[in-house]
Amino acid sequence: MSGLPTILLGTTKGAFILEDADGSGRPALRGPFCDGWPINHVLGDPRTGRIWAAGGTAWHGTGVWRSEDGGHEWTAPEGGFALGATGDGDGQNGAPEGADAQEDGQEDAQEDGAVQSVWSLGLADGRLLAGTKPAALFASEDDGRTWRHLRALADHPTRPRWMPGGAGLVLHSIAADPGDPRKLWVGISTAGVFASEDGGESWEPRNRGTRQDFDPGGERYPEVGQCVHSVVRAAGPEDVLYQQNHCGAYRSDDGGRDWRSIETGLPSSFGFPVAAHPRDPETVWLVPLAGDMARYPAGGRALVWRSRDGGESWQSFGAGLPERDCYFTVLRQAMAAAGDTPACVCFGTNTGSVFLSRDEGETWDELARHLPTILSVEMMPASDARA
Repeated sequence: MSGLPTILLGTTKGAFILEDADGSGRPALRGPFCDGWPINHVLGDPRTGRIWAAGGTAWHGTGVWRSEDGGHEWTAPEGGFALGATGDGDGQNGAPEGADAQEDGQEDAQEDGAVQSVWSLGLADGRLLAGTKPAALFASEDDGRTWRHLRALADHPTRPRWMPGGAGLVLHSIAADPGDPRKLWVGISTAGVFASEDGGESWEPRNRGTRQDFDPGGERYPEVGQCVHSVVRAAGPEDVLYQQNHCGAYRSDDGGRDWRSIETGLPSSFGFPVAAHPRDPETVWLVPLAGDMARYPAGGRALVWRSRDGGESWQSFGAGLPERDCYFTVLRQAMAAAGDTPACVCFGTNTGSVFLSRDEGETWDELARHLPTILSVEMMPASDARA
């Protein structure tokens, strides 16, 4: 296989894989998998090549699909997602409909306390984590066959103040410290960032410095209630975090205890995804959008913005991307970075295109188009995948 990472895609109509199996440098598309379920997030273990696909609806069922052979054969979810009596019954329900149902604020019916969908996946030293709608965190010690609800998060004393965002009350981001897997961070819309130092048995909100501009009558810097769109941990031993919020872009140098704005120089404070460099903690990519109502690239021109100094300054790059009449959205889990030097960066759109940069965001190639709405993008380094 070539050095190109294997690209894992979650879409509204199943999981797809882009893989350069013949070394041509042009990944071929495989899929759709998972019986056409809406798949919110696909994640691979670079140590084993095992792949998981999380999603579902009240119609399809809910859970995590599993492949042991690089995505050729899949095992259907085996259940195990039960909230119990945690008071989680104030989220929202309903299967996604339309091109941008994850983010566009469509109303859902009130849900009944059951897990409606699995939204996000994460790995912490071999333990598989899953975030759900309504917002809760589950852990699996057997590669996704069985699950345990980490109740401390859903039972947090601030829980009555968590409010559903446009897509409902969802836990969409999971990050772990590779040097200490007990240290975890999650992003919840609309509640904010929460952190654990003990593997998820206890939690504290970490939102100081992030704004809440969408509630004119509310506190601007509350303890909880911020609409975090995506949060990632940067590479390296320090707990550097990056966040794209509904109300700005931020960096933290202390594991989220304090955040500072890094949006100066960007065309907009609004966007969904953030991607951190796989080795350099000072390099980060964003896709700013025109605003929280427009939700397309400013001026109709697709640009990816990169910082080499931790958000102090920004450069935009668009070679190979649409230069005009571009009105797609890049959703919160639909951009990732991986690979050797230079790193690859990849993002997918709600119009079904996949773009890859092999030079850290400076130039782009369209690898696929006309796919279903792309909900997530992840990459496994080809040298490590056991396809």
